[in-house]
Amino acid sequence: MSMEKITGVQHIEINPDEEGMRLDRWFRHHFPDLGQGQLQKLLRKGQIRLDGARVKANGRVLGGQVVRVPPLQVKPQAGRIKKSPVITQQDREFINAMVIHRDHHVIILNKPSGLAVQGGSGTKIHIDGLLAGLVDEGAEKPRLVHRLDKDTSGILVLAATSKAARSLTAAFRTKEARKLYWALVSGAPRPASGKVDLALSKAMCVTRSGGREQMVADEEGGKWAVTYYETLERAGQKLAWLALYPQTGRTHQLRVHMAEIGSPITGDGKYGGEEAMASGSDAIAPRLHLHARAISIPHPGGGRLDVLAPLRDHMCKSWQFLGFAENDHSQIPQWPEFD
Repeated sequence: MSMEKITGVQHIEINPDEEGMRLDRWFRHHFPDLGQGQLQKLLRKGQIRLDGARVKANGRVLGGQVVRVPPLQVKPQAGRIKKSPVITQQDREFINAMVIHRDHHVIILNKPSGLAVQGGSGTKIHIDGLLAGLVDEGAEKPRLVHRLDKDTSGILVLAATSKAARSLTAAFRTKEARKLYWALVSGAPRPASGKVDLALSKAMCVTRSGGREQMVADEEGGKWAVTYYETLERAGQKLAWLALYPQTGRTHQLRVHMAEIGSPITGDGKYGGEEAMASGSDAIAPRLHLHARAISIPHPGGGRLDVLAPLRDHMCKSWQFLGFAENDHSQIPQWPEFD
């Protein structure tokens, strides 16, 4: 792609539909040829400013704010923002079938396992690309306010408006959102209920196929991570149905914590290895058995919102095979008192 010099400093106002976007993502939309390294350098020098103040790449922008853009040796993208992908009727039916709660402020989905929340290399279908299918054409598109791993099913919270997005994002950041996950684990944990307080960090691990990045226990240099767990039912001593209450939200926290106490989540070969596979039973799929079951969060309109998400996909089949009855634990949970 040919490059052209942009002469002079630009001052670009943030559109309302860009509110809540990370600044580095905003630059990728408007100046796709500007590399991340160059962007970071301009930010460190203070040449890029937001409403006249220094800002970091992960800072969130608000509608009406003004970005100071210095002269750049890049070619700007035509238009103010990338066009949204075309949403077909099939897409609309697919995404709307996941909705388990909707009001003027909040939309909650029950995401299936195997569907990514955002796009990436080789990922063509993802929640973020389908969000426009939840509203009429031309209406304000819902916003993601948190994430789930691709292989984790269950509750995914969306903000229906930019104002709601600020409120919900703050709730997740300040730990006002309470989350419950259900998991099938290999091996019955001892004690049956307890607390895992184990700091985590990213590391490059050697595997048969080479190296890969994953989370590891790191008491010295890791970030604080705490999970409370409770055994709901057991299938002998080989498998157990757990309720998991994360106090923190580190990457792969539940998966690492369960593996560290000797009860890896069933199907989680990455952290549990062979021990995580339910050997001897074809009825239990070799897939991650982790489901975001419930959430309690301050509602942007006032009060709290409590939502439960029914099990879906392969976990339903595993529960049926093991004789676990989902309705036996169908009430809104008694949230533990975090330290």
